[in-house]
Amino acid sequence: MGAFLFDIIDRFFLYLESGGFVMWPLLIGTVLLWYGIAYRMVVLKRGSSEKLRTLITRMRNEKPGEPKGFIDCAVAIAWDIFESGNTDLRRRMEDAFFPLKTLLNRHRSLVRTIVIIAPLAGLLGTVSGMIEMFDSLGNQTFYSQTGGIANGISQALFTTQFGLFVAVPGLILGRLLDRKEDRIKEELFQLREYFAALKSGEDTGKNKMRIQGREPIPHKADDTAFLTEETNEIHSKET
Repeated sequence: MGAFLFDIIDRFFLYLESGGFVMWPLLIGTVLLWYGIAYRMVVLKRGSSEKLRTLITRMRNEKPGEPKGFIDCAVAIAWDIFESGNTDLRRRMEDAFFPLKTLLNRHRSLVRTIVIIAPLAGLLGTVSGMIEMFDSLGNQTFYSQTGGIANGISQALFTTQFGLFVAVPGLILGRLLDRKEDRIKEELFQLREYFAALKSGEDTGKNKMRIQGREPIPHKADDTAFLTEETNEIHSKET
Protein backbone atom coordinates (compact mmCIF):
# COMPACT_ATOMS: atom_id res chain seq x y z
CA MET A 1 0.00 0.00 0.00
CA GLY A 2 2.83 2.38 0.89
CA ALA A 3 4.68 1.65 -2.35
CA PHE A 4 1.51 2.28 -4.35
CA LEU A 5 0.98 5.62 -2.59
CA PHE A 6 4.56 6.72 -3.19
CA ASP A 7 4.20 5.76 -6.86
CA ILE A 8 1.11 7.96 -7.21
CA ILE A 9 2.91 10.88 -5.54
CA ASP A 10 5.92 10.46 -7.84
CA ARG A 11 3.68 10.41 -10.91
CA PHE A 12 1.86 13.51 -9.70
CA PHE A 13 5.08 15.50 -9.22
CA LEU A 14 6.32 14.29 -12.60
CA TYR A 15 3.08 15.57 -14.10
CA LEU A 16 3.62 18.97 -12.45
CA GLU A 17 7.21 19.17 -13.69
CA SER A 18 6.13 18.31 -17.22
CA GLY A 19 3.77 21.29 -17.30
CA GLY A 20 6.38 23.86 -16.40
CA PHE A 21 6.25 26.82 -14.05
CA VAL A 22 2.48 27.44 -14.46
CA MET A 23 1.53 24.14 -12.82
CA TRP A 24 2.46 25.19 -9.29
CA PRO A 25 0.29 28.35 -9.24
CA LEU A 26 -2.53 26.24 -10.69
CA LEU A 27 -2.06 23.70 -7.89
CA ILE A 28 -2.29 26.46 -5.27
CA GLY A 29 -5.38 27.82 -7.03
CA THR A 30 -6.95 24.35 -6.95
CA VAL A 31 -6.48 24.11 -3.17
CA LEU A 32 -7.97 27.58 -2.62
CA LEU A 33 -10.84 26.88 -5.00
CA TRP A 34 -11.93 23.69 -3.27
CA TYR A 35 -11.51 25.31 0.11
CA GLY A 36 -13.93 28.07 -0.96
CA ILE A 37 -16.39 25.60 -2.47
CA ALA A 38 -16.31 23.32 0.59
CA TYR A 39 -16.83 26.31 2.89
CA ARG A 40 -19.83 27.53 0.91
CA MET A 41 -21.34 24.05 0.72
CA VAL A 42 -21.18 23.78 4.52
CA VAL A 43 -22.38 27.32 5.24
CA LEU A 44 -25.15 27.71 2.64
CA LYS A 45 -27.83 25.78 4.50
CA ARG A 46 -31.41 26.98 4.42
CA GLY A 47 -32.29 25.03 7.54
CA SER A 48 -35.83 23.73 7.82
CA SER A 49 -37.40 22.51 4.61
CA GLU A 50 -40.77 24.00 5.60
CA LYS A 51 -42.28 27.06 3.95
CA LEU A 52 -41.84 30.51 5.43
CA ARG A 53 -45.45 30.82 6.57
CA THR A 54 -45.16 27.49 8.40
CA LEU A 55 -42.01 28.63 10.16
CA ILE A 56 -43.64 31.92 11.20
CA THR A 57 -46.73 30.12 12.49
CA ARG A 58 -44.57 27.76 14.52
CA MET A 59 -42.60 30.70 15.88
CA ARG A 60 -45.86 32.30 17.04
CA ASN A 61 -47.47 29.20 18.56
CA GLU A 62 -44.61 27.30 20.14
CA LYS A 63 -41.08 27.71 21.42
CA PRO A 64 -38.69 27.25 18.49
CA GLY A 65 -35.74 24.87 18.65
CA GLU A 66 -32.14 25.52 17.73
CA PRO A 67 -31.85 27.18 14.28
CA LYS A 68 -30.48 24.80 11.66
CA GLY A 69 -29.77 27.28 8.91
CA PHE A 70 -30.09 30.80 7.56
CA ILE A 71 -33.87 30.95 7.23
CA ASP A 72 -34.52 29.44 10.66
CA CYS A 73 -32.19 32.00 12.19
CA ALA A 74 -33.68 34.86 10.15
CA VAL A 75 -37.25 33.99 11.20
CA ALA A 76 -36.22 33.98 14.87
CA ILE A 77 -34.44 37.34 14.49
CA ALA A 78 -37.36 38.88 12.60
CA TRP A 79 -39.88 37.69 15.18
CA ASP A 80 -37.84 39.12 18.07
CA ILE A 81 -37.62 42.49 16.33
CA PHE A 82 -41.35 42.44 15.57
CA GLU A 83 -42.19 41.62 19.18
CA SER A 84 -39.94 44.43 20.42
CA GLY A 85 -42.42 46.95 19.00
CA ASN A 86 -39.77 48.97 17.15
CA THR A 87 -41.29 51.44 14.70
CA ASP A 88 -38.58 51.38 12.02
CA LEU A 89 -38.94 47.64 11.48
CA ARG A 90 -37.57 47.47 7.95
CA ARG A 91 -34.30 49.21 8.86
CA ARG A 92 -33.87 47.14 12.04
CA MET A 93 -34.30 43.91 10.12
CA GLU A 94 -31.95 45.05 7.38
CA ASP A 95 -29.29 45.73 10.02
CA ALA A 96 -29.98 42.41 11.73
CA PHE A 97 -29.78 40.47 8.44
CA PHE A 98 -26.52 42.14 7.40
CA PRO A 99 -24.24 39.61 9.19
CA LEU A 100 -26.20 36.77 7.57
CA LYS A 101 -25.77 38.30 4.10
CA THR A 102 -22.07 38.84 4.76
CA LEU A 103 -21.71 35.18 5.66
CA LEU A 104 -23.64 34.21 2.53
CA ASN A 105 -21.23 36.17 0.31
CA ARG A 106 -18.06 34.83 1.89
CA HIS A 107 -15.60 33.23 -0.59
CA ARG A 108 -17.96 33.83 -3.52
CA SER A 109 -15.45 36.18 -5.13
CA LEU A 110 -12.60 33.74 -4.42
CA VAL A 111 -14.33 30.94 -6.31
CA ARG A 112 -15.25 33.18 -9.24
CA THR A 113 -11.74 34.64 -9.51
CA ILE A 114 -9.99 31.25 -9.59
CA VAL A 115 -12.49 29.89 -12.12
CA ILE A 116 -11.65 32.82 -14.42
CA ILE A 117 -7.88 32.79 -13.85
CA ALA A 118 -7.28 29.01 -14.14
CA PRO A 119 -7.92 28.70 -17.92
CA LEU A 120 -5.88 31.86 -18.53
CA ALA A 121 -2.98 30.41 -16.55
CA GLY A 122 -3.30 27.21 -18.58
CA LEU A 123 -3.22 29.30 -21.75
CA LEU A 124 -0.06 31.03 -20.52
CA GLY A 125 1.58 27.64 -20.07
CA THR A 126 0.42 26.63 -23.53
CA VAL A 127 1.99 29.71 -25.08
CA SER A 128 5.22 29.08 -23.18
CA GLY A 129 5.30 25.50 -24.41
CA MET A 130 4.68 26.56 -28.00
CA ILE A 131 7.48 29.14 -27.76
CA GLU A 132 9.85 26.48 -26.51
CA MET A 133 8.76 24.11 -29.25
CA PHE A 134 9.31 26.62 -32.07
CA ASP A 135 12.60 27.70 -30.54
CA SER A 136 13.71 24.05 -30.61
CA LEU A 137 12.63 23.79 -34.23
CA GLY A 138 14.75 26.81 -35.07
CA ASN A 139 17.75 25.28 -33.30
CA GLN A 140 16.95 21.81 -34.67
CA THR A 141 16.81 20.48 -31.10
CA PHE A 142 14.18 17.81 -31.56
CA TYR A 143 14.81 16.33 -28.12
CA SER A 144 17.11 17.10 -25.24
CA GLN A 145 17.15 16.41 -21.51
CA THR A 146 16.34 20.01 -20.64
CA GLY A 147 13.91 20.89 -23.39
CA GLY A 148 13.25 20.40 -27.03
CA ILE A 149 10.13 19.86 -29.07
CA ALA A 150 8.84 17.01 -26.90
CA ASN A 151 9.07 19.08 -23.73
CA GLY A 152 7.41 22.07 -25.41
CA ILE A 153 4.46 19.99 -26.64
CA SER A 154 3.99 18.28 -23.28
CA GLN A 155 4.11 21.60 -21.45
CA ALA A 156 1.56 23.11 -23.82
CA LEU A 157 -0.87 20.21 -23.40
CA PHE A 158 -0.46 19.60 -19.67
CA THR A 159 -1.04 23.22 -18.65
CA THR A 160 -4.17 23.47 -20.80
CA GLN A 161 -5.48 20.22 -19.36
CA PHE A 162 -4.80 21.24 -15.76
CA GLY A 163 -6.33 24.68 -16.24
CA LEU A 164 -9.55 23.17 -17.56
CA PHE A 165 -9.50 20.53 -14.83
CA VAL A 166 -9.47 23.32 -12.25
CA ALA A 167 -11.97 25.64 -13.93
CA VAL A 168 -14.79 23.38 -15.16
CA PRO A 169 -15.82 21.74 -11.85
CA GLY A 170 -15.36 25.06 -10.08
CA LEU A 171 -17.60 26.80 -12.60
CA ILE A 172 -20.40 24.23 -12.27
CA LEU A 173 -20.37 23.98 -8.48
CA GLY A 174 -19.86 27.73 -8.10
CA ARG A 175 -22.94 28.50 -10.18
CA LEU A 176 -25.06 26.01 -8.21
CA LEU A 177 -23.95 27.55 -4.91
CA ASP A 178 -24.57 31.08 -6.24
CA ARG A 179 -28.14 30.12 -7.15
CA LYS A 180 -28.67 28.68 -3.69
CA GLU A 181 -27.34 31.89 -2.14
CA ASP A 182 -29.66 34.01 -4.31
CA ARG A 183 -32.68 31.95 -3.25
CA ILE A 184 -31.83 32.42 0.42
CA LYS A 185 -31.41 36.18 -0.09
CA GLU A 186 -34.78 36.34 -1.82
CA GLU A 187 -36.42 34.62 1.13
CA LEU A 188 -34.75 37.06 3.52
CA PHE A 189 -36.22 39.91 1.48
CA GLN A 190 -39.69 38.33 1.55
CA LEU A 191 -39.42 37.83 5.30
CA ARG A 192 -38.44 41.43 5.92
CA GLU A 193 -41.23 42.81 3.73
CA TYR A 194 -43.81 40.55 5.36
CA PHE A 195 -43.08 41.73 8.89
CA ALA A 196 -42.79 45.36 7.75
CA ALA A 197 -46.23 45.16 6.10
CA LEU A 198 -47.64 43.37 9.15
CA LYS A 199 -46.34 46.09 11.44
CA SER A 200 -47.71 48.80 9.17
CA GLY A 201 -51.15 47.17 9.15
CA GLU A 202 -51.11 46.75 12.92
CA ASP A 203 -50.22 50.40 13.51
CA THR A 204 -52.94 51.55 11.11
CA GLY A 205 -55.53 49.43 12.94
CA LYS A 206 -54.49 50.78 16.34
CA ASN A 207 -54.76 54.39 15.16
CA LYS A 208 -58.26 53.80 13.79
CA MET A 209 -59.41 52.26 17.07
CA ARG A 210 -57.97 55.14 19.10
CA ILE A 211 -59.83 57.65 16.89
CA GLN A 212 -63.04 55.68 17.56
CA GLY A 213 -62.33 55.70 21.32
CA ARG A 214 -61.65 51.95 21.62
CA GLU A 215 -58.62 50.14 23.03
CA PRO A 216 -56.51 48.37 20.38
CA ILE A 217 -56.61 44.58 20.41
CA PRO A 218 -53.17 42.91 20.41
CA HIS A 219 -52.27 41.57 17.00
CA LYS A 220 -51.47 37.86 16.72
CA ALA A 221 -49.65 38.11 13.43
CA ASP A 222 -51.98 35.63 11.71
CA ASP A 223 -51.90 37.29 8.33
CA THR A 224 -49.32 35.25 6.47
CA ALA A 225 -51.01 35.83 3.15
CA PHE A 226 -48.40 38.47 2.37
CA LEU A 227 -45.95 35.66 1.69
CA THR A 228 -46.78 35.26 -1.95
CA GLU A 229 -46.60 32.25 -4.20
CA GLU A 230 -43.23 33.59 -5.35
CA THR A 231 -41.75 32.58 -1.98
CA ASN A 232 -43.24 29.12 -2.30
CA GLU A 233 -41.77 28.80 -5.79
CA ILE A 234 -38.36 29.74 -4.41
CA HIS A 235 -38.67 27.03 -1.76
CA SER A 236 -39.86 24.49 -4.38
CA LYS A 237 -36.86 25.20 -6.62
CA GLU A 238 -34.49 24.61 -3.70
CA THR A 239 -36.08 21.29 -2.69
